[in-house]
Amino acid sequence: MQDHIYKIVELAGSSDSGYEDAIQNAITRASQSIRHLRWFEVTEMRGHVENGRIKHFQIVIRVGFTLEDAG
Repeated sequence: MQDHIYKIVELAGSSDSGYEDAIQNAITRASQSIRHLRWFEVTEMRGHVENGRIKHFQIVIRVGFTLEDAG
């Protein structure tokens, strides 16, 4: 069985629609340049309020991806 070694990076995502879309936006964009994404963890959630209404959602996530074999 192969050992799983992960590199962990932090990303911020945003959306006008909600936290789930903010997460998906961050994952979708990261997957364009990071291979082998395996998991994410939400570490922060925040938003922008205007006139008593939520206008923008932002999240910070940590994502893990497996490293490629050197050999």
